[in-house]
Amino acid sequence: MTKTNMTTTTLGPKQRTQILASVKKCILKQHFNVGGVNYGEWAKRFDERSPSLLGVDIEEFEDGVRKALAELGSSHTVFYHEQTNRLLPQHSINATVRAFGPAGQQRWHFLDVFEDGPAHLAGIKPGDMLVAVDGTPYAPPAMPPFRIGETHKIAISSALGENPREITVSIPFKKGTKDRPPIVEPKSPIHRVAAPKTGLLKIPFFPGPTGISFANALDLAIRDLRSQGCDRLIIDLRGNIGGSLGFARLASYLCAGRIPIGHSLTPTRLRRGYTRDSLPRVPMPQTTRQFMFALARFALRDKSVMLLTQGLGPQPFHGRVAILVNEWTNSAAEMLASFASENRLATIVGTKTAGNVLGAVNQRVGAGYWLRVPVFGWYTSNGKCLEGQGVLPDLEMDVDPPALNTAIDQQARRAAEVLDAA
Repeated sequence: MTKTNMTTTTLGPKQRTQILASVKKCILKQHFNVGGVNYGEWAKRFDERSPSLLGVDIEEFEDGVRKALAELGSSHTVFYHEQTNRLLPQHSINATVRAFGPAGQQRWHFLDVFEDGPAHLAGIKPGDMLVAVDGTPYAPPAMPPFRIGETHKIAISSALGENPREITVSIPFKKGTKDRPPIVEPKSPIHRVAAPKTGLLKIPFFPGPTGISFANALDLAIRDLRSQGCDRLIIDLRGNIGGSLGFARLASYLCAGRIPIGHSLTPTRLRRGYTRDSLPRVPMPQTTRQFMFALARFALRDKSVMLLTQGLGPQPFHGRVAILVNEWTNSAAEMLASFASENRLATIVGTKTAGNVLGAVNQRVGAGYWLRVPVFGWYTSNGKCLEGQGVLPDLEMDVDPPALNTAIDQQARRAAEVLDAA
């Protein structure tokens, strides 16, 4: 295993005390309370456990803070160091994993493998079973450690445990930014003609701080599919890790007019009460200049807004759209799926999504540590909160690792059948 030059962080009691105080202050001041948390009780428990974190090793300190944050029951609540490399597989090797098998005998199988990501380039296929990482066996519930900036030796086999082999996965080093923890961004969007007259859009991520660059790339993809005669569309959001406002561009392609996608809600507006009709109605900006203007417009006021589609006009695939989702479909992708479902703009196929739908900001809390804290909620155009709930598919359909191993994607096949019948 090749390691980067990142060093282990060491902290004295004084620094730890300051970090803990900053974390507590940020939570009490900014955290969006979608789950009805009693902050007084939470703060009391936080204070009670804090002294025990002053003398433990650094990993125990970090884990202690994370356990305290987990009690808030909210997504997008993350404590991390700017040089961290402890990431989920989709954020590091660009692949998701799921436990398959009978109780007590479950093994990790690769589910979504993103094109041109480290896992894909190493030869990992959907359905493959993970055996060991760097010589250490891993089975559920222990999540395999894939670390950015490192090269791993991974033992895998077919879904049925046959054809064992060892492969090398090299993960590039990425540094976190003020907007998010470090991740290896998957290629997005990806498009191709999947069948006669049927286009496929694979969206593992909505990249970019404004979403404008993604929107431009999406425009080119849609134009190319239309030029090839596609009047049906499959949108694959399985494994999508979320991202930026670019999801609203894709939502705009699902309808002809300018209609509500959903609305954001700040803690202040949630406490004061509101009606959806009273919220400012804001179309997704089409240029960086429009985005900056909209940002300035709401910079000094409550940022609770109703987000609208852009009104892109009729599309040849309207009425013939299917969206694929699974339990690793997160955040902005869930916003898109819920919009399509509520407005009957697409048939949702797959398994229920993650239910991780809050807007967050990153705050420095000292010594290179950051706290990602949710500061607004997201509600559908009908007022439904998706946090902790997720999006239910219209057609529930799971996958089978041995079938995936032979390139049989049951969810995608079901989506194609739906479009053929439309």
